[in-house]
Amino acid sequence: MSFSITYKKYVLSQNETCGFDLTSEDRKMLKSIAYHTIKATLEGKKYEPGKLSDVLLTKCGAFVSLHKKGRLRGCIGHFGEDMPLYQVVEHMAKAAAFEDPRFYGVTMEELDDIDIEISVLTPMKRIQSIDEFELGKQGIFMRKGYHTGTFLPQVADEVSWTKEEFLGHCSQDKAGIGWDGWKTAELYTYEAIVF
Repeated sequence: MSFSITYKKYVLSQNETCGFDLTSEDRKMLKSIAYHTIKATLEGKKYEPGKLSDVLLTKCGAFVSLHKKGRLRGCIGHFGEDMPLYQVVEHMAKAAAFEDPRFYGVTMEELDDIDIEISVLTPMKRIQSIDEFELGKQGIFMRKGYHTGTFLPQVADEVSWTKEEFLGHCSQDKAGIGWDGWKTAELYTYEAIVF
Protein backbone atom coordinates (compact mmCIF):
# COMPACT_ATOMS: atom_id res chain seq x y z
CA MET A 1 0.00 0.00 0.00
CA SER A 2 1.37 3.43 -0.92
CA PHE A 3 0.72 6.81 0.56
CA SER A 4 1.47 10.39 -0.35
CA ILE A 5 1.75 12.72 2.61
CA THR A 6 2.03 16.30 3.59
CA TYR A 7 3.92 16.82 6.82
CA LYS A 8 3.92 19.47 9.52
CA LYS A 9 6.00 18.64 12.56
CA TYR A 10 4.01 17.94 15.69
CA VAL A 11 5.48 15.56 18.19
CA LEU A 12 3.76 14.11 21.23
CA SER A 13 5.83 14.09 24.40
CA GLN A 14 6.05 10.92 26.50
CA ASN A 15 3.27 11.97 28.89
CA GLU A 16 0.71 13.49 26.52
CA THR A 17 -2.31 11.71 25.07
CA CYS A 18 -4.45 12.53 22.08
CA GLY A 19 -7.35 13.48 24.35
CA PHE A 20 -10.38 12.73 22.19
CA ASP A 21 -12.46 9.99 20.65
CA LEU A 22 -14.92 10.05 17.78
CA THR A 23 -18.58 9.21 18.29
CA SER A 24 -20.52 7.33 15.61
CA GLU A 25 -22.09 10.68 14.64
CA ASP A 26 -18.65 12.28 14.28
CA ARG A 27 -17.55 9.41 12.04
CA LYS A 28 -20.68 9.67 9.88
CA MET A 29 -20.15 13.41 9.53
CA LEU A 30 -16.52 12.98 8.45
CA LYS A 31 -17.50 10.35 5.86
CA SER A 32 -20.23 12.70 4.61
CA ILE A 33 -17.76 15.59 4.42
CA ALA A 34 -15.31 13.46 2.39
CA TYR A 35 -17.99 12.19 -0.02
CA HIS A 36 -19.72 15.54 -0.53
CA THR A 37 -16.41 17.37 -0.98
CA ILE A 38 -15.49 15.03 -3.83
CA LYS A 39 -18.98 15.24 -5.35
CA ALA A 40 -19.10 19.05 -5.11
CA THR A 41 -15.66 19.32 -6.72
CA LEU A 42 -16.84 17.17 -9.64
CA GLU A 43 -19.86 19.46 -10.00
CA GLY A 44 -17.73 22.61 -9.82
CA LYS A 45 -19.27 23.62 -6.49
CA LYS A 46 -18.06 24.05 -2.92
CA TYR A 47 -19.42 21.88 -0.12
CA GLU A 48 -20.25 23.51 3.21
CA PRO A 49 -20.75 21.06 6.10
CA GLY A 50 -23.48 21.68 8.65
CA LYS A 51 -23.11 22.00 12.40
CA LEU A 52 -19.87 20.48 13.67
CA SER A 53 -19.08 18.96 17.06
CA ASP A 54 -16.17 20.27 19.10
CA VAL A 55 -14.21 17.10 18.30
CA LEU A 56 -14.36 17.86 14.56
CA LEU A 57 -12.85 21.27 15.32
CA THR A 58 -9.86 19.63 17.07
CA LYS A 59 -6.60 20.15 15.23
CA CYS A 60 -5.07 16.82 14.23
CA GLY A 61 -3.99 14.86 11.18
CA ALA A 62 -5.83 12.36 8.99
CA PHE A 63 -5.53 10.19 5.90
CA VAL A 64 -8.31 9.63 3.40
CA SER A 65 -8.08 6.40 1.41
CA LEU A 66 -10.32 5.67 -1.56
CA HIS A 67 -10.97 2.11 -2.76
CA LYS A 68 -12.85 0.86 -5.80
CA LYS A 69 -13.86 -2.81 -5.80
CA GLY A 70 -11.30 -3.48 -3.09
CA ARG A 71 -8.40 -1.81 -4.91
CA LEU A 72 -6.68 1.39 -3.82
CA ARG A 73 -7.92 4.36 -5.86
CA GLY A 74 -6.18 7.18 -4.00
CA CYS A 75 -4.70 7.93 -0.60
CA ILE A 76 -3.37 11.21 0.74
CA GLY A 77 -2.76 12.24 4.32
CA HIS A 78 -1.63 15.13 6.44
CA PHE A 79 0.21 15.07 9.75
CA GLY A 80 -0.13 18.22 11.77
CA GLU A 81 -2.03 20.43 14.11
CA ASP A 82 -2.42 23.36 11.77
CA MET A 83 -6.11 22.96 10.87
CA PRO A 84 -9.30 21.45 12.29
CA LEU A 85 -9.99 17.78 11.62
CA TYR A 86 -13.02 18.43 9.40
CA GLN A 87 -10.89 20.67 7.15
CA VAL A 88 -8.10 18.09 6.99
CA VAL A 89 -10.67 15.52 5.82
CA GLU A 90 -12.04 17.97 3.23
CA HIS A 91 -8.58 18.69 1.83
CA MET A 92 -7.35 15.09 1.93
CA ALA A 93 -10.56 13.72 0.32
CA LYS A 94 -10.13 16.16 -2.55
CA ALA A 95 -6.41 15.38 -2.82
CA ALA A 96 -6.96 11.60 -2.73
CA ALA A 97 -9.61 11.87 -5.44
CA PHE A 98 -7.83 14.27 -7.77
CA GLU A 99 -4.19 14.80 -6.81
CA ASP A 100 -2.70 11.39 -6.02
CA PRO A 101 -0.08 11.12 -8.80
CA ARG A 102 -0.49 7.35 -9.01
CA PHE A 103 -4.07 7.57 -10.31
CA TYR A 104 -6.19 9.55 -12.73
CA GLY A 105 -8.85 11.72 -11.10
CA VAL A 106 -12.07 10.17 -9.83
CA THR A 107 -14.98 10.66 -12.23
CA MET A 108 -18.65 11.26 -11.49
CA GLU A 109 -19.51 7.93 -13.14
CA GLU A 110 -17.47 5.95 -10.63
CA LEU A 111 -18.19 8.01 -7.51
CA ASP A 112 -20.86 5.68 -6.16
CA ASP A 113 -18.44 2.73 -6.50
CA ILE A 114 -15.82 4.43 -4.33
CA ASP A 115 -15.44 3.35 -0.70
CA ILE A 116 -14.01 5.99 1.62
CA GLU A 117 -11.81 5.06 4.58
CA ILE A 118 -10.68 7.72 7.02
CA SER A 119 -7.79 7.35 9.44
CA VAL A 120 -7.73 10.04 12.11
CA LEU A 121 -4.21 10.27 13.50
CA THR A 122 -3.09 10.84 17.04
CA PRO A 123 -0.10 13.17 17.44
CA MET A 124 3.27 11.57 16.75
CA LYS A 125 5.64 10.42 19.48
CA ARG A 126 9.41 10.23 18.89
CA ILE A 127 10.90 6.85 19.75
CA GLN A 128 14.52 5.94 20.37
CA SER A 129 14.21 2.16 19.97
CA ILE A 130 11.99 -0.13 17.90
CA ASP A 131 11.12 -1.84 21.19
CA GLU A 132 8.81 1.17 21.70
CA PHE A 133 6.96 0.43 18.43
CA GLU A 134 3.87 -1.83 18.60
CA LEU A 135 3.36 -3.47 15.20
CA GLY A 136 -0.32 -3.58 14.27
CA LYS A 137 -1.33 -0.97 16.84
CA GLN A 138 0.87 1.95 15.80
CA GLY A 139 1.87 3.48 12.51
CA ILE A 140 5.47 4.41 11.80
CA PHE A 141 6.78 7.67 10.39
CA MET A 142 10.45 8.06 9.56
CA ARG A 143 12.52 11.00 8.46
CA LYS A 144 16.13 11.26 7.34
CA GLY A 145 17.07 14.62 5.89
CA TYR A 146 14.42 15.51 3.31
CA HIS A 147 13.28 11.89 2.95
CA THR A 148 10.13 10.81 4.76
CA GLY A 149 7.90 7.76 4.70
CA THR A 150 5.05 6.22 6.64
CA PHE A 151 2.91 3.14 6.98
CA LEU A 152 -0.47 3.44 8.69
CA PRO A 153 -1.12 0.97 11.52
CA GLN A 154 -3.57 -1.08 9.42
CA VAL A 155 -0.87 -1.91 6.84
CA ALA A 156 0.38 -4.54 9.31
CA ASP A 157 -2.97 -6.35 8.96
CA GLU A 158 -2.45 -6.65 5.19
CA VAL A 159 1.06 -8.14 5.27
CA SER A 160 2.80 -10.82 7.30
CA TRP A 161 6.03 -8.94 7.92
CA THR A 162 8.05 -8.91 11.11
CA LYS A 163 8.61 -5.56 12.80
CA GLU A 164 12.05 -5.28 11.14
CA GLU A 165 10.57 -6.10 7.70
CA PHE A 166 7.84 -3.51 8.26
CA LEU A 167 10.48 -0.88 9.00
CA GLY A 168 12.68 -2.07 6.13
CA HIS A 169 9.87 -1.81 3.59
CA CYS A 170 8.86 1.63 4.87
CA SER A 171 12.47 2.76 4.76
CA GLN A 172 13.14 1.41 1.27
CA ASP A 173 9.76 1.71 -0.45
CA LYS A 174 8.34 4.86 1.16
CA ALA A 175 11.23 7.01 2.40
CA GLY A 176 13.70 5.92 -0.29
CA ILE A 177 16.60 5.61 2.15
CA GLY A 178 17.43 1.94 1.66
CA TRP A 179 16.44 -1.17 3.58
CA ASP A 180 18.50 -0.31 6.68
CA GLY A 181 17.96 3.46 6.46
CA TRP A 182 15.48 3.35 9.35
CA LYS A 183 18.34 2.50 11.72
CA THR A 184 19.75 6.03 11.38
CA ALA A 185 16.46 7.88 10.71
CA GLU A 186 14.26 9.75 13.17
CA LEU A 187 11.40 7.39 14.07
CA TYR A 188 7.95 8.39 15.26
CA THR A 189 4.88 6.36 16.16
CA TYR A 190 1.21 7.31 16.09
CA GLU A 191 -2.13 5.59 16.31
CA ALA A 192 -5.13 5.87 14.02
CA ILE A 193 -8.88 5.76 14.51
CA VAL A 194 -9.91 3.98 11.30
CA PHE A 195 -13.45 3.87 9.92
